[in-house]
Amino acid sequence: MTTARDLDVRPVIDTALVRRLVDTQCPQWARLPLTVLDEAGSDHVIHRLGDELSVRLPRFTGAAGQAEKEAAWLPRLAPHLPLAVPVPVAVGRPALGYPWPWAVTRWLDGEVATVRDLGDSTRAARELAGFLRALQAVGPDGAGSGDVPGSPPVRDGAGLAARDAATREAIGRTVDVFDAPAMTALWDRALSAPARQEPPVWCHGDFHTGNLLTVGGRLSAVIDFGGCGLGDPAVDLMAAFTLLSPLPRAAFRAALDVDDATWLRGRGWALCTGLNAYTAYAATSPRIAAQTTRQIRAALAG
Repeated sequence: MTTARDLDVRPVIDTALVRRLVDTQCPQWARLPLTVLDEAGSDHVIHRLGDELSVRLPRFTGAAGQAEKEAAWLPRLAPHLPLAVPVPVAVGRPALGYPWPWAVTRWLDGEVATVRDLGDSTRAARELAGFLRALQAVGPDGAGSGDVPGSPPVRDGAGLAARDAATREAIGRTVDVFDAPAMTALWDRALSAPARQEPPVWCHGDFHTGNLLTVGGRLSAVIDFGGCGLGDPAVDLMAAFTLLSPLPRAAFRAALDVDDATWLRGRGWALCTGLNAYTAYAATSPRIAAQTTRQIRAALAG
């Protein structure tokens, strides 16, 4: 998840740079057309390469390790998951003034999930829960599907506590927009919720509307596994607050059999990530402002 500090360093990434990187490092694709995606996410500049590939360049330091992480772990996770995930094809090297590894993956057809299309769908809620159940059931090493250099990625064990200062600052900055006493009360409760006692499980880490794709009105894929790793599954409850209205949200919780403490920590994750994105982008992106406003209010409602 992006923090304000991650936004400080941003290299200039244009189509000309991406073209040169692809042509010099992946000459087999040099003749394929390259088209920038204007509605790409905040973490990467994304180009479509021909009909079957996409090129993703991290925008800032916090996303810089994603290409290598996905190349190592997605092939191990994918066979166990009920929705499509990115298929890594190549990892590019830093070059031409661009400082980080970058990725080429198979193109995934689909539209970004929207509240309008899926917000009231209990079917979508159960499908999201099924994806998370399958992900959490995968063994720490990817279900023993072979040797991968290094250990499985582990998410920050400090969890919500590491985001305390930034979240309280964001609450202070948004007092004219949201209910500051209610946000503070929820945040205090989430921080004091009992910690998970079971072993860590695989988490997506950024399981929100923007990372879900649909085809024909049905969920089809989950993308952007840069934050994946072993940890507290409460972080992945964010989808309940970014996408689902109250009744599907309840169906999602029931399908996952989420206890009160985990749900409360999940509301904390939805609050702090929503506030972080709101304070970083709302002034320049009405789309993100609307999405995060909904997320924050849903977290407060529970």
